[in-house]
Amino acid sequence: MNKTQLLYLVFSAVILIALVFDLGLLSKKNKKVTIKQALYQTFFWVGLALAFCIFLWIENGQKPALEYLSAYLMEWSLSIDNIFVFILIFSAFSVKEKDYGRVLLIGILMAIVFRIIFITVGVALVEKFHWLLYIFGAFLVYTGYKMFGSDEDDGEFNPQQSKVYKFLKKFLPLAPHDGGGKFAVVENGKKFYTTLFVVVIMLAAIDLVFALDSIPAVMGIVDTKTPDYQTTARLVIYTSNIFAVLGLRSLFFLLRGAVNKFDYLPQGIAIVLIFIGLKMLGEHWINQWVDKTTQVFISLGIIMVCLGGSIFYSIFMDKKNPEDMDAKLVERDDDQAH
Repeated sequence: MNKTQLLYLVFSAVILIALVFDLGLLSKKNKKVTIKQALYQTFFWVGLALAFCIFLWIENGQKPALEYLSAYLMEWSLSIDNIFVFILIFSAFSVKEKDYGRVLLIGILMAIVFRIIFITVGVALVEKFHWLLYIFGAFLVYTGYKMFGSDEDDGEFNPQQSKVYKFLKKFLPLAPHDGGGKFAVVENGKKFYTTLFVVVIMLAAIDLVFALDSIPAVMGIVDTKTPDYQTTARLVIYTSNIFAVLGLRSLFFLLRGAVNKFDYLPQGIAIVLIFIGLKMLGEHWINQWVDKTTQVFISLGIIMVCLGGSIFYSIFMDKKNPEDMDAKLVERDDDQAH
């Protein structure tokens, strides 16, 4: 067994044990998750991700470990955007709070499967057509530019008008209720899929949409030209994504009441995406002046400064009025009632 196979084995074992521990000890079926429990779960998943970073450093050295940490921070910050959309989906389909944990878990596990497929295909294409990285770079610059100047009130996501929901509604018999916590029910001899089933599919699909930004960004962080690219870099991309997504459930319960206070986080993420995109576009010239290890340190520093700075600045400014947010939620509930 070589070193990379050992790392994959350790990673898989850690994930399986962690899931059993999380579901068996930290989570209770059909019960609300308190802020205290969510905090413990978040510490658990973040601590696990950082412990794997240390293990990766010991086994493979400094550079891949720092690439992993940078990629994990990138994915973790983008998860906050996921949380806001998840809140809209739960509200639109009137999901009971006691079902949040189970629905999130299944949706996130499906999202991980989709991400693994997406990463595998993306990495294979980059290995064969390296020039795709330049397209990814241009895409990230464009995405960051649009994100930086976007108005959060423009074109707010409506789950019931989304293409995913319309597709499900067209091809599957859907019930307008949660079936008492079930994903499918039989009514008048016919099988119907409940709103919980719809929500699970939508969670996985929305996460895949977010992955269209995050995975190219991760590819811009890792070193893609060294001989061990097919092993170390792929390991970094897989593990950073999976750890970040697995921690999304606890992060949802921890931040769902405060996520709307991070008004300037999209701008911080936008700057990071633009930076990574420009780095990918100027890779040839940057490599002539800056060595790979220094590039990783610079990327990690910029990611931490931009993301941390935007969060603290959002908290400091607190420009959004809580009463306005409550009014929006009441208005949305009224719309759904009608």
